[in-house]
Amino acid sequence: MQAVITVIGKDKVGILATAATECAKVGANIVDVDQSILQNFFTMVMIVNIDGLTVEFEAFKQQMKDSLVDMEVYVMHEDIFNAMHKI
Repeated sequence: MQAVITVIGKDKVGILATAATECAKVGANIVDVDQSILQNFFTMVMIVNIDGLTVEFEAFKQQMKDSLVDMEVYVMHEDIFNAMHKI
């Protein structure tokens, strides 16, 4: 199983490092990352494998949000993501 993590906000040092560290703490393996900076705004989409999570998914979502203060953080299970984008 995978999850999609989206992070948006004002650019600052350490955003990707913080997200990666939080994933590692709970056994989420980063599969792919795409990031860009548009006029001081940071955007990132991260795909993580959550088969090895050591916490409940809801706790993982909250941990990601709590670790990236001042950023908009969305964590979505791939099943929900796929259902939202199904025609």
